[in-house]
Amino acid sequence: MRSCGSPQGLRNTFPVELPEAFLTYLSVEKGLAKNTLSSYETDLRRFALFLNENKSDLSSATAHDIVDFIDLLRGGGYALSSICRYISSIKAFYKYLMIEKLRDDDPAETIQLPKKWERVPKALGMEDVRALLAARHEGRTVRRDASMIELLYASGLRVSELIAIKLGDINFEAGFIRVLGKGDKERVVPVNARALTSIKEYIHEERPLIINKKQSAYLFVTASARPMTRQRFWQTLKAVGQQIGIELSPHTIRHCFATHLLEGGADLRSLQKMLGHSDISTTQIYTKVTTDRIKKVFNKYHPRA
Repeated sequence: MRSCGSPQGLRNTFPVELPEAFLTYLSVEKGLAKNTLSSYETDLRRFALFLNENKSDLSSATAHDIVDFIDLLRGGGYALSSICRYISSIKAFYKYLMIEKLRDDDPAETIQLPKKWERVPKALGMEDVRALLAARHEGRTVRRDASMIELLYASGLRVSELIAIKLGDINFEAGFIRVLGKGDKERVVPVNARALTSIKEYIHEERPLIINKKQSAYLFVTASARPMTRQRFWQTLKAVGQQIGIELSPHTIRHCFATHLLEGGADLRSLQKMLGHSDISTTQIYTKVTTDRIKKVFNKYHPRA
């Protein structure tokens, strides 16, 4: 079996300017966000190391090399979503080489993405959501944490979007928040009155105590007046989940938002805009979730099921 070690320098296999030019291409031409660019570079470093250890490199890799690498990831227990991202990174890289006429062939052209439909996102039931929104923990940031969770369920934001919200992004009167999503694409997301009330209470009663006369443009802040990090919020959510006996992640709550809207009669196009999906096929996965739920209800309650 081929080996695959830890990530090392991609620039060991290419001139310095080539990877940088590729990242510039992704940023300028494709409009990818910084986090996505970082992921692409990390993926390609790992693939380059795999090739180096098997006496090949990025410039001469074949389709067989790519398939072997994917098989190694599968055997290593990588999540389907991670494997999809690796494949996307590799396909984008070789497409770029073709555009720049740095290769005559595309070894990734026939590589297909695994079917994401095999992994249906989990969504909480309404009783679990009520328990989540009612949960409180002790401490000086109880209102901040509660309003973050309330807003996440009310809006379906990505956690990176949630922590990046600034005070000026909220329109309390009109009931919406301006969000900067993937690829620096701005969208307006409606927010319900309950979530806005929770945010107001946090801003007026707790936020000044947290930052203690320091200044910050960000809505959700730490004692250093810096914005909350994804890791800190994940830890907060995990603690709340343990308190109420539910396994939680920011993505779980985003899935709840989408699933519950569809179950309530929302149309896919509106949901796509609220979630910030560039492709509606990504949004369509939630129709599979609601269909599965309908089947379970039918099988449980229908006398002839």
